[in-house]
Amino acid sequence: MRTVVGEDPDLDKAIFQFIYPFSLERNCQERLRETLLQEGFASFRLGELAFETCFYGPGHRVSHRELERYYLPFACQVLFPGDNDPGSFRRLSRSSGDRAILRVGAADGGLGVPFSVHSIDVVLCPFDTGFLTIRTEIDAAQSITFGQALEFGDRMRHFQDREENAADHRSIIEHDGQTYREIEHYVFGVLVPSLLPFLDRSSMQDTPFEKLPFFMDERLFVIGFCSFPGDTDLTLPQRYRAGRLDGLDAHGRPRIGASHLPYMERYAEHFEYARWAPDTYYITDETCFVCLTRVAPDKALLLADQMYGEYYYGLLLNLFHRIVLLKLSIAYSKVQLERKPERTEELIRDITCFSAKYYFAEIVAQTEGREIFHQLRNVYGNDKLFDDVKITLSDLYKYQETRTSKQAGYLLTILTIYTVVSGIFGMNLVIEDLDGGYNWGFLKGYSLFQWVALSIAFSGLAVAVLLIVGVLWKWGRDFVRRRQ
Repeated sequence: MRTVVGEDPDLDKAIFQFIYPFSLERNCQERLRETLLQEGFASFRLGELAFETCFYGPGHRVSHRELERYYLPFACQVLFPGDNDPGSFRRLSRSSGDRAILRVGAADGGLGVPFSVHSIDVVLCPFDTGFLTIRTEIDAAQSITFGQALEFGDRMRHFQDREENAADHRSIIEHDGQTYREIEHYVFGVLVPSLLPFLDRSSMQDTPFEKLPFFMDERLFVIGFCSFPGDTDLTLPQRYRAGRLDGLDAHGRPRIGASHLPYMERYAEHFEYARWAPDTYYITDETCFVCLTRVAPDKALLLADQMYGEYYYGLLLNLFHRIVLLKLSIAYSKVQLERKPERTEELIRDITCFSAKYYFAEIVAQTEGREIFHQLRNVYGNDKLFDDVKITLSDLYKYQETRTSKQAGYLLTILTIYTVVSGIFGMNLVIEDLDGGYNWGFLKGYSLFQWVALSIAFSGLAVAVLLIVGVLWKWGRDFVRRRQ
C-alpha cells in the first residue's frame, strides 16, 4: 500500500450501514420472524408514520410517502408489502442506541473510534435469503478524519479479523465493559443473538477455516455517507479511497491502494456517479456504496436520509437480484450432476418465478434514482447473470423435453408389448377361470400358454395401478410445492 501525501480532511458527519446477506434453512422464516418479534423487533410498514424517525438517529427522517413515490408500483409490492407476505421483503427493525468503541492496533497509540448503533434490520426475502443491516454513526463529539472513518468502515465490515498473526493490527470492540475480539462476536452476541441458529450452513461443509456462511467473500456490504466542510476539495484520490475503503496504514497515516492517476480515472469512469460534482459524488463499488459531499449541513442531512431510504432499498434489491441469480446458477450445476426430475422442475419454477415477479428492467420512477440503480446493477453484473440464467432455463426445458420424450417412448413400448402379447394369447384363456366364485386349484391344470396369459393379466393390472399412483403422487407433490 502507498501512503497518500498530505493530510486527511476532517469530516462533519460519518454514517455507515453494514449489510450481511445470509441464507436461511428451508421453511424457518416464520419461526425466525416470531422469534424476532418477541425480542422487540417491529414489523416495518409504510403506513406506520412513527417509523419515519425511529431507526435512523437524531435529526434524521425517511419519508414513507417519498419512498412510495420513488419506486414503481410493482416494486413497491415487493419492497413494502401491506401484510406478512412471504413472497415479498419483510423488514423487521429494532432501535438500538448502543454505544461502543472500535479500537485498532497498538502501534503509535492505536486508533479508537467511538460509535453509536442506531438500529438493526433483519429483512426476510424470498428464496430463503435475507439481509442483516446494522446502522452506525461515528460520534460527532470526537473530531474524525476521512481516513479514520474509512478505516472504521473497513474494519467493521470484516466479521472475522484477517490479522490473526499481527496483534498490533487487530481490531476489537469495547461495549458495556466487555471486550469483543471479533466483530461477529459483538454482532451475534449483543445486537442480534437470535439470528445465528437459523442460518444455512450447508455451504460450509468443505470449508475448514470459515465460521460463518458467506455468499461471496468475508466482507459485508457497506453503505457510507461522509460529509465534509464546504471548503474541502473532493479529489480523485479521495474518491478512489472511498470506493475501496482505504483508510489508514500501520502507522496511522492515510493509505491508498493505487498510485497511477490514469488508473484512478478509469476507475472513476466505471464506478462513479458524478451528476452533482464537484460538491457530491456517489461511488458504487462491488462491496460498498458511498456518498461524499461538501454541501451545507441542512442539504447534507437530506442526502443522508436518502442513503437510509431510497438508496438503501435500491442496494438491497440489487443485492437480492445478484444473490438469487448466483444461487440459481449453483442449483443448475447440482441439477446437471444429480439429474433428478423433481429438482429440475423445481429449478424451472424458481427461475420462472424470479424473472416474472422480481427482475424488471425498470423499477425506479425518478430519473436520478434510476441512473444510480442501473449503475449498481451494472457494477454487480446482474444483467449478465440474468442472461446466463435465461440460457439455463432454455437448457432445462430442452433437457426436460428430451427426458419426457424418452419416458413416453418407454411407456409406449411397454404398453405396445402388453397389447401385442395379450392380442396373441387372448385373455379369454384365463378370464373365465377368474370370473365368479373360484378356488386356485384350477392352476394345476394350466398349460404354459395359460400361465403366460395369467402373468400378463396380473402384471398389466399392476402396471396400471402403479401408473395411476405415480400420477396422483406427482400431482399432489406439485400442488404442495406451488402452495409453498
